[in-house]
Amino acid sequence: MTDATRLILVTGATGYIGGRLVVRLLEMGYRIRCLVRDPERLQGHPWRDAVEIIAGDVLDANSLGPAMSGVDAAYYLIHSLAGGADFHERDMTAARNFSAAACEGGVKRILFLGGLAAEAPDLSEHLRSRQDTGDALRSGGVPVTEFRAGVIVGSGSLSFEMIRYLSERLPVMICPRWVYTRTQPIGIRDVLTYLTAALETPASTGHIIEIGGADVVTYGDMMKIYAEVRGLRRWLLQVPLLTPRLSSYWVNIVTPIPAVIARPLIEGLRNENVVRAPLARRLFPSIEPVGYRTSVERALARLQADNVETIWSDALSSSQGDIRPVTLEVNEGMIIERRLRVVTAAPDRLFRIFTGLGGERGWLTMNWAWNIRGFFDKLIGGVGLRRGRRHPDELRVGDALDFWRVEAVEADHLLRLRAEMIVPGKAWLQFQVVTREDGGTLLSQTAFFAPRGLAGWTYWYALYPLHAIIFSRLISNIAKRAMV
Repeated sequence: MTDATRLILVTGATGYIGGRLVVRLLEMGYRIRCLVRDPERLQGHPWRDAVEIIAGDVLDANSLGPAMSGVDAAYYLIHSLAGGADFHERDMTAARNFSAAACEGGVKRILFLGGLAAEAPDLSEHLRSRQDTGDALRSGGVPVTEFRAGVIVGSGSLSFEMIRYLSERLPVMICPRWVYTRTQPIGIRDVLTYLTAALETPASTGHIIEIGGADVVTYGDMMKIYAEVRGLRRWLLQVPLLTPRLSSYWVNIVTPIPAVIARPLIEGLRNENVVRAPLARRLFPSIEPVGYRTSVERALARLQADNVETIWSDALSSSQGDIRPVTLEVNEGMIIERRLRVVTAAPDRLFRIFTGLGGERGWLTMNWAWNIRGFFDKLIGGVGLRRGRRHPDELRVGDALDFWRVEAVEADHLLRLRAEMIVPGKAWLQFQVVTREDGGTLLSQTAFFAPRGLAGWTYWYALYPLHAIIFSRLISNIAKRAMV
């Protein structure tokens, strides 16, 4: 069977690994089908029209059948890390549903990327869940190739961003014991090489394969090496006690990573992530993983060139939720604040201005207020303002944008953002441009807020005076900037 005739199913295509894997598989000549909960979240991906997209949810077994028809091999790149305290149960349900549907649909093989760690009684819940997911995928009878990787280093990866922010922002770092746990980080390029090579390596079927980079280092070593590459001087001070919970709050404040995601990751750092079985070398002798320093240099080069394909926060599991509003019309209980300006600038010019907001550019007005809001959001466990943006000029559905999530983008017309900061309700901010009959352009900026209970209404009216100033200046500054 030639590559062009093989149909490959990719789950997690809106996530960090899956989004990059699709590109590699297309380059290799495979036909690709993507299973996603919300097909709109693939808008803006340059490869969207080159793949088949099917809507489905691994937590809904009845939705999976159509995705499996005619599939030769399926990649399972899904996890529920930020799905709440029951993420292990959700992982198991999802994997069993997928396994059963794959078996019924005649899928010949499942490929899965799990977590690297030796079996141990004190294995963290996160790592235990990743390994149990592999077992659940095998339960349906379809052969599984399970790769197990530890820290994945790449532009926009979760682990790399945690190391990057800690190293960039803290000249002196207070380090608990987990910073000195040994790990074997692997570059994202090498991970993708293994994942794609397995399709052409039948002998890898049915095996658990541990993969890692050329170096075994500690997290402290990783921060020091990163600092060296960046030309920074950093000092590490070890402390005897700093629980994973406290560490996660610290990471939450200093980095873009919310505590709900940081905590299970940090708990997993008490377990060494080192390759013990040499199976990868035997099955894939031509793959020579690079060292950690090289992976850091590659990641930084990507960031500096604004050439980041995907980032960790692309996945909806990194947010507080993925429930979309049914409508953004005026409904009972929905507070709507709309501001209008007639501008002589062309719609495409205005569109470039408001889709360029956030990240390093800021929000055109009272950036100190946005930073304070982000700081307090971090203090209470929210995403804060430091997630920035994937690309300085481009936005696509599903992108994280500071403490917003891009919910809709229509070229030269509309941008809708959904709030992911912690608020007592649900909030959106929408920008829209429409050409008028007189040749001018109508710029519309609308804030939507659906308060939850008395706390929500109190929140809205307590902050409304400040919001009124900020949003009034924001639309004015967008209009002014577009006419420069």
